[in-house]
Amino acid sequence: MKNRREFLKTVGLGACAAAVPVLLAGCQKKKNKPNFVFILVDDLGWKDVGFMGSTFYETPHIDKLASQGMMFTNAYAAASVCSPTRASIMSGKYPARLDITNWIGGKQKGKLLPAQYKHQLPLEEVTIAEAFKQAGYKTCFIGKWHLGDKPYFPEKQGFDINIGGHAAGQPGSYFYPYKNKRSSYFDVPGLENGKAGEYLTDRLTDESLKFLDKNKDKPFLLFLSHYAVHTPLQSKKELTEKYRAKAKALPQNSGNEWLPERDSFTRQRQDQPVYAGMVQSTDESVGRVVQKLDDLGLTKNTIVIFMSDNGGLSTLYKRKSGPTSNLPLRAGKGWLYEGGIREPMIVKWPGVVRPGTECDVPVVSTDFYPTMLQMAGLPLKPEQHRDGLSLLPLLKQEGGLNRKALFWHFPHYHGSGNKPSGAVRAGDYKLIEWFEDGKIELYNLKDDLGEKYDLAQKMPEKAEELKQMLHEWRKKVDAKMPRPNPDWKGEKKK
Repeated sequence: MKNRREFLKTVGLGACAAAVPVLLAGCQKKKNKPNFVFILVDDLGWKDVGFMGSTFYETPHIDKLASQGMMFTNAYAAASVCSPTRASIMSGKYPARLDITNWIGGKQKGKLLPAQYKHQLPLEEVTIAEAFKQAGYKTCFIGKWHLGDKPYFPEKQGFDINIGGHAAGQPGSYFYPYKNKRSSYFDVPGLENGKAGEYLTDRLTDESLKFLDKNKDKPFLLFLSHYAVHTPLQSKKELTEKYRAKAKALPQNSGNEWLPERDSFTRQRQDQPVYAGMVQSTDESVGRVVQKLDDLGLTKNTIVIFMSDNGGLSTLYKRKSGPTSNLPLRAGKGWLYEGGIREPMIVKWPGVVRPGTECDVPVVSTDFYPTMLQMAGLPLKPEQHRDGLSLLPLLKQEGGLNRKALFWHFPHYHGSGNKPSGAVRAGDYKLIEWFEDGKIELYNLKDDLGEKYDLAQKMPEKAEELKQMLHEWRKKVDAKMPRPNPDWKGEKKK
């Protein structure tokens, strides 16, 4: 973790990186309920921000936020694609338990018929927004929803306000009027009063600032869910030109900038100028939101959470066009290798979390629900957030988590080239099981972060132990499995 500690020193907080138990005096005496700002970025990779080591993308505002809170270096999305992870945040449940295991709308098939899955977050789920609304919070959702069509929109799931959230998982365009010429399905609703040249990331931020202005005198939950940095790849012209020049100044490619991953290709370095511009716009959004909290005098009583919903899009089936690189992690969005599920994560909790601290304990997106309830002093809902653990012991540096393993279930095919699979991480070891042929892979993440050395044959007992854990978990959550495809005739040869 040397690079991150060097980063902390550059912002003048190197001494805070050491793990020291902290709970600042007077914190628990506050009578005001804490406010929450949850910033969720779409498709942002683990290595796409400066505090995690990116040198090509420029994220000074996100880096500053990291220096003001706790950085989680082993933070995971509950899925390698967006909708399941988003459902896990809202519900505190694993996607497999919810039967939302694919991005809503995905329907690829191959040797296997993918498992059936729900195309909406059921209204029976008591979302984190509903829990906070019941406690008197003003709740607002801004940006990408992708958890069901109109009867299941954010305003039906506990949010008083919904701006821009609808069924689609990407915008028609990142420029006003945010429409797609071929299909109105992707048109972002509720932003019709814009102007030519307006950029979606900026507009969603504008709406967030308006919400903060109007609700500064009451407890609130603002969920800013950016469409960025998901496709379509569209950035402001001046930012694209800035990073095009920066990419040209990089050392010449050695010819191995794309790594084969089965039938796919993975980008090996960060140098895509349009994507870089999108990252910078997202960073500027974070800076504006944090500055507004300062301007309104809300900083000391506002918890800010920053996370991504899955790994960066680095790997695509038979195409060399993934826009980012997750190195040293393997593969990217859609895969259950680390590049597809490990995320940059920050929690800023003034008066409780000591600035500039770092946590290496594995955590997952289901953990937000119980954590946020306890942060707000609200009662837990154990029957709802069944798969989440409160992170308070980590945030306060008072202990660890009583959890044996983390699990993933993706019984689908994906445009990245990934095939139906499942995974479990227990301690430093991680096992991946491929459903087409039952093949298993075992990695020691402590020694092999890039998952290059499969230990399944060298450590058969450990592999069997984790395999049994994975199978038992699938039974426990009633995970749906893919079935043989009777129409399968093999891969088409070109």
